[in-house]
Amino acid sequence: MNMKPLIIGDLKVRIPIIQGGMGVGISRWRLAGSVAKEGGIGIISTAQIGYDEPDFEKDPIKANLKAIKKHIDLARSIADGGIVGVNIMVATKQYESYIKAACMAGADVIISGAGLPIKLPDLVKGYNTKIAPIVSSLRAASIILKMWDKKYKRCADFIVVEGPRAGGHLGFTKEQLAGDLSDFDTSIKDIKNYIKVFEEKYQRKIPVIVAGGIYDRNDIKHALSLGADGVQISSRFVVTNECDASKEFKEAYINARKEDIVIIDSPVGMPGRAVLTPFVKKVAKGKLPVKKCFNCLERCNPNEIPYCITKALIEAVKGNIDEGLVFCGDNTHRLNKITTVKEIFEELVF
Repeated sequence: MNMKPLIIGDLKVRIPIIQGGMGVGISRWRLAGSVAKEGGIGIISTAQIGYDEPDFEKDPIKANLKAIKKHIDLARSIADGGIVGVNIMVATKQYESYIKAACMAGADVIISGAGLPIKLPDLVKGYNTKIAPIVSSLRAASIILKMWDKKYKRCADFIVVEGPRAGGHLGFTKEQLAGDLSDFDTSIKDIKNYIKVFEEKYQRKIPVIVAGGIYDRNDIKHALSLGADGVQISSRFVVTNECDASKEFKEAYINARKEDIVIIDSPVGMPGRAVLTPFVKKVAKGKLPVKKCFNCLERCNPNEIPYCITKALIEAVKGNIDEGLVFCGDNTHRLNKITTVKEIFEELVF
């Protein structure tokens, strides 16, 4: 079984590997552009993407919207004609503005999760940007595809099916995460079978991308054997020279043991997988007062949330791990050295 190019409408992806969007500041222009150059799809996370812009403290949303174009342009400058996209969380405050900014900046694809991206087809009208929802179950896939079909006469250009072994925010309950994770294989097959009706209706293939727990060639081969058309990989790209995170952030990955990878509660309202940092231990003991709101989440009351996720993620990406939140996938403990994007592709492609 050899890896075949991934065809998404009029886009031809030479290597069917998507680098997952990781915020805050983990996957920006340098990482995304480098992945695109190697023949995969490089994804920039728009989550507080402008955290290091001069005007971020004063007007975070304005800084982020400006940074979206900046990072897409910079990624393209090193991508050698490769495919560059963005990941935009549905939970983002002014979600519509972020989508428009990405389209205007010429993003090839938009991947959207952390909620149901029901309005996404309407927001990309007039642009050639390809769109994909992130789903974790057949139910979520059916809701989105039926709604897009009924309301916009549109289907997804591809679908990212994210499993329980992924990093960051997870579309599963804590109970599900504590149970048998092998059921995910069945979900992939069910979704693949379910979308056939939409493929027939719209006379086009809807590629399925499997995400979560993809580490080596065997994982890729397993996903392809289930009918997947490609994979999304995130954690492995963190420990590369090209990753936009700090040296300390990368070292937190390399030093993490299996028992250091835990499930936490996120202010987004979903469980998340992260490294057990001193910050995570502190949060487990009680709520941390929010001193400043960065307007990152649509449904967020600073007086009710357990901590400010923006502050925690910015501290981490800057290298202050003791006060930071370090999201990661469940294979992170297997990482033991800094490598390069090129070396990862050379290892994984077959």
